[in-house]
Amino acid sequence: MGKGLHRRILIGALLAGTACMSGCKKNDAAAGAGAADAVKVGVLHSLSGTMAISEVTVKNSTQLAIDEINAAGGVNGKKIQAVTEDGASDPATFAQKASKLIDDDGVVTVFGGWTSSSRKAMLPVFEKTKNLLWYPVQFEGNECSPNIMYSGAQPNQQILPAYDWAKQKGFKKIFLVGSDYVFPRTANLILKKHIEHDGLTMSGEEYQPMGGTDFSGVVAKIRAAKPDVIFNTLNGDSNVAFFKQMAAAGMKSDVIPVMSFSIGEQEAQAMGPSLVEGSYAGWNYFQTLDNPENAKFVAAYKAKFGADAVVTDPMVHGYLDVYVWKAAAEKAKSFDPAKVRAAAVTLDAVPTPLGTVKFAANNSLVQTGYIGQADPKGQFKILWTSPGMIDPNPYDALAFPGKTCTIS
Repeated sequence: MGKGLHRRILIGALLAGTACMSGCKKNDAAAGAGAADAVKVGVLHSLSGTMAISEVTVKNSTQLAIDEINAAGGVNGKKIQAVTEDGASDPATFAQKASKLIDDDGVVTVFGGWTSSSRKAMLPVFEKTKNLLWYPVQFEGNECSPNIMYSGAQPNQQILPAYDWAKQKGFKKIFLVGSDYVFPRTANLILKKHIEHDGLTMSGEEYQPMGGTDFSGVVAKIRAAKPDVIFNTLNGDSNVAFFKQMAAAGMKSDVIPVMSFSIGEQEAQAMGPSLVEGSYAGWNYFQTLDNPENAKFVAAYKAKFGADAVVTDPMVHGYLDVYVWKAAAEKAKSFDPAKVRAAAVTLDAVPTPLGTVKFAANNSLVQTGYIGQADPKGQFKILWTSPGMIDPNPYDALAFPGKTCTIS
């Protein structure tokens, strides 16, 4: 080997070693970022299975926010690198993927989850690792963790306002139908406590396994009970079977009104708008909300995912979660989950498609409640708006007396 060649090889090796010392050096453990100019975040939703009908679009809206923020310069001088995983509509898979994102990929936070079963499966992972999950879907309350930011509605922000609205409409006989897992069971426990307290009638209570499609027995019991209204906490594609079988039995929503808590614009489109036309939904967002931030969001989503695309409440919460995380990380000047969480609950109100919102000290979002009615195009006409923004309360006083949420 010539001296010149030997020298070039030696210099090249030294340069490579120097590059690795700077480029391969791990970032601060609190940041958990991969490359020096990027910070990794997890996006964890069901991209397959019974919940994909609802969750794929929440993943899309989360990615839209990430793309917008990156185009505007990123967060704390870094671009966001999304690591996307499929929870596959299975709680155990959600827990495994959450661990993988945090331990193997080094993400500084995770956006995702839909069912309460998936959230509860992930909760020990986030509490053990001291990481932070941004959960965008309405849920049953009865939970309060420093490692979860609950932007979806608490029962007092969605289900109970819908119940009060139904009472005002004169509905006195209520039938409860839900998927057989945590959210419907606990939500209906709360509803039953209020039905009993108010002297109304519980006409029936029926559950189907997640993904279940045989509602013949449920439909027969509804026909026999003749309720004034059905409160529907079914999730995923079970809603398709339920509404089809109700229609086949001559009990569409103009005969027996249905109030749903997991059917939004996306689900209405996927099911066929005619199937849910006239039914009611309780949410904290509808695409028909008239404000500049919402118009901008809807236009951006359609531009990225197609002119026929629609947006829903969980999609908007997934979108705003990324922006609130950005604002909190910039206020904290850190990606450390504990510092970001502390900053998030002390932020000034943030403009979003929901309107101007903020997180309360209990890690839950202060927001407005709405009741909508599905129209022939699968959009929702807003029939009722709460008199003001509703503070989140994880523990219903009738269902969980004496329980409070304190996060230090």
